Amino acid sequence: MATRDTLLVSLTAPASFAAEQYQGLRLAVERLARARDVRTIAVSSPAAGDGKTVTAINLAGTLARGSDDRVLLVDADLRRPSVASLLAIPGGGLGLADALGSGRGAADVVRTVDGCLLDVIPAGSPRAGISEILRSPRLDAFLQELRQRYAYIVLDTPPLLPVFDAALIAKSVDGVLMVVSANRTPRKLLGEALNLLDASKVLGIVFNRDAHPLFGYYDAYCRQYFPGVSRIAGQA
Repeated sequence: MATRDTLLVSLTAPASFAAEQYQGLRLAVERLARARDVRTIAVSSPAAGDGKTVTAINLAGTLARGSDDRVLLVDADLRRPSVASLLAIPGGGLGLADALGSGRGAADVVRTVDGCLLDVIPAGSPRAGISEILRSPRLDAFLQELRQRYAYIVLDTPPLLPVFDAALIAKSVDGVLMVVSANRTPRKLLGEALNLLDASKVLGIVFNRDAHPLFGYYDAYCRQYFPGVSRIAGQA
């Protein structure tokens, strides 16, 4: 049986120091939900390789853990989907592209994740141009249907550059989290990506792969809470 990627710490090692860092992101999202009813959240990045998919999955997993309400993770990267493979969900079957392109309902495309109140909608198989699918009024209607079922909906979207899929999706969600790779993502690229979004939709920037994680500064203190950790690689 396939196993989940070890970078998905909110699901594979929820008591770890790395998983605890996503609790801070969860608190920020919960504050936004109370203040502005932000519940549908797209996760994107300026370019490929910044860690947006891992961040999206870990955020969704953290929101679902210890919650009484179900959380939904949607693979909205229809060009290069990877959520199902990282979560070891069997391939094939229907997904977001099928729901948007052929009018399938949520019940037809949702998969469950064992061990927590997390559901997943894989990318599915596009039968038309992706930009055409994402411009369809069906996207808004489908997300509204999902809002009635889930406390939070996290969408893993493509990078904002060079395709414009994420910018199209951003119009239909409550907000966007931008993931950047610390000391790697060029500032100019980040600026270009942000310019593609309505400023009011940008919820914040998540720094991934920090070469100087907090654990390094408070080593002696953190070890009292996470004694099994020798060194932590910076994540979100």
